[in-house]
Amino acid sequence: MTRPELWGGVECTVNRVGDRSYSQLTRSGHSERLSDLDRLAHMGLRRIRHGILWENVSTHVDEVDDWRAPDAQMEHLQSLQIMPIVGLLHHGSGPPGTDLMQVDFPERIAAYAGRVAARYPHVDAWTPVNEPLATARFAGLYGHWHPHRRSTAAFVRIVLNQCRAIVMAMQAIRLVSPSALYVHTDDAGTVYSSPALTYQADLENHRQLLALDLLCGRVDELHPLWHYLVSHGASHAELDWLQAHATPPDVIGADYYVTSDRYLDENFDAYPPESVGGNATTCYADVAAAGSLPGWTCGFESVLRRLWARYSTPVALTEVHIGCTREEQLRWLAEAWDAACRASDDGIPVRAVTAWALLGSFDWDSLCTRESQSYEAGAFDVRGGTPRITAVGRACTDIATTGSFQHRVLGDSGWWSNSAPRRAACRAPLLIFGARGTLGAAFVRRCTDRRLAYRAVERAEIDVTDADAVRRCVAASGAWGVVNATGYVNVDAAENDSSLCDAINSTGAINIARACAMHGIQLATYSSDLVFDGMKRDAYDETDTPNPLNIYGHSKRASEIGVAGVMPAALQIRTGAFFGPWDSHNFPLSVVRRLQRGETVYASSSIITPTYVPALVDSVLDLLLDNETGIWHVSGDAALSWSDFARELADICHLDGRLIRDGSPSQLGWIAERPVNSALTSRRGALLPAFSKSLEEFCAAYA
Repeated sequence: MTRPELWGGVECTVNRVGDRSYSQLTRSGHSERLSDLDRLAHMGLRRIRHGILWENVSTHVDEVDDWRAPDAQMEHLQSLQIMPIVGLLHHGSGPPGTDLMQVDFPERIAAYAGRVAARYPHVDAWTPVNEPLATARFAGLYGHWHPHRRSTAAFVRIVLNQCRAIVMAMQAIRLVSPSALYVHTDDAGTVYSSPALTYQADLENHRQLLALDLLCGRVDELHPLWHYLVSHGASHAELDWLQAHATPPDVIGADYYVTSDRYLDENFDAYPPESVGGNATTCYADVAAAGSLPGWTCGFESVLRRLWARYSTPVALTEVHIGCTREEQLRWLAEAWDAACRASDDGIPVRAVTAWALLGSFDWDSLCTRESQSYEAGAFDVRGGTPRITAVGRACTDIATTGSFQHRVLGDSGWWSNSAPRRAACRAPLLIFGARGTLGAAFVRRCTDRRLAYRAVERAEIDVTDADAVRRCVAASGAWGVVNATGYVNVDAAENDSSLCDAINSTGAINIARACAMHGIQLATYSSDLVFDGMKRDAYDETDTPNPLNIYGHSKRASEIGVAGVMPAALQIRTGAFFGPWDSHNFPLSVVRRLQRGETVYASSSIITPTYVPALVDSVLDLLLDNETGIWHVSGDAALSWSDFARELADICHLDGRLIRDGSPSQLGWIAERPVNSALTSRRGALLPAFSKSLEEFCAAYA
């Protein structure tokens, strides 16, 4: 049996909310970067899902098509020998002037399909409408997307219109290319329930396959949903037409996410309020089965087997993506690939696994109903402007070129699984120096949460200024990576204790870097915003020249230079003033406690970028797994003074901000000179969530 191929795809949704369209291609920058296709070719991909979306070619239903962008892309794909599976509608409803519920919607999309096929006759595979069932749910049943209907009748009408559109589009395409393949895609989740809601789960599971059944000509009077359809507006004539013009897929694609499988429970008090809904008779919670249903297991393999058994048609996983930490993304991809290979080895014709959202995706946590800073990286991270390959991208490259991949984090199962891992892998640890400090303790906590093996070393165990002791520790650890979270952190005390500050911050960091370089181990080490003099009016990026004002800043700059000298591949993180919920001695906690006591709070007017420790640690772990090197600025996105930081805290905690005053250095007890502006920004990619979100999380944790 032929092993599955690795396909790829760039998230290309164009959905309408009200009178506004949200384009993933615009937000990722892919629509303006032809060079992205070279990146996909370099990964070894030879087949991709590629959108030539109706909304992007026709800005209005009655206007002339603009082929400039797709012409350039299709020509370049041909030169790279990448074959596209062309999609025409991806959760959209067409350009302005069209509507999923219009009577002539199928004819309009079919006419567009014919024009695309005539222009690109070499295309051999098509997905005219992506996820017709899921789109009907979100647009017709739940009202999230245009035309914002919330009724079963609207849902039925949108499903029927899209299915008729697929049939007519493939007819138009096959007039040009008679052997063109139809690749069907839709969400492939299963609905589970408590015993009392079995009837609802049965309905939803039949409904989940409704579009496929309609396209395969299976919906007759004996079908479980025949009366459901007829009673909500479907005519016998149109159901008969779909039977007579059955257009079964050549490949059935399963889009399977960690939230695809659902669990329905009438005991809804145990679930978040936003998960509670119901039907006409029962109120119940609708939640992801992962994490909610005891005994649930990831369903990649069962989905492939179920679809093959039901339709006897070749299958594929057409969207494999999870928005999570990097090691969980790798584990999810590994589960999908292993499941597809097992099914293939058992004789099931599994055509491919599709690494989806190669450039990441935006705002799917809100179902693309608003535009915020919510971004999930994929094989590439686009937040720096130029796509940066991640560990997921390297894994995809290995699969595409060798048929398998290994990674040190695959020894543990993902958060969604309670079963033992199916892969044998060496649990090499991450070695953490400075385990008792704020950063070190945060790394210990997040490694535990993320199921990353680690070894934490305290200052009492290893003196980082002792080069031999550091070298022995690194050599004996068996670590794949090292985090240097040690540091002399008292900026004012350093003015009178420069030798100890230099020894820990500079000599110690260089000792660790030299040991890592000797043993070929990755390193992440920390610097500071205080390497800058504050003379720049804007935030400092990685290209700005350091010029520290105090002993602490000089020690950090010496560390940067020394570490780069002995280990150019080290990852060096400059960050701003950090705060977090796991440290009892930090600025925001002090502010909140003093305001609660009604005390006046003095804070500096110097400009900083407050940085939330949990998010900082997660980002650095991801960068380590991505094999990133050099200096990165990883800090919050808000440049504000210490005193304004305190006022933001007072506001969100409902405390009296009038007690906050701008304080002079003497009032604050400062000895060391500080820059008036040490705000940071990054040219390499802003990795942290919005400051406002971090502040809310901090206050919730404190409360």
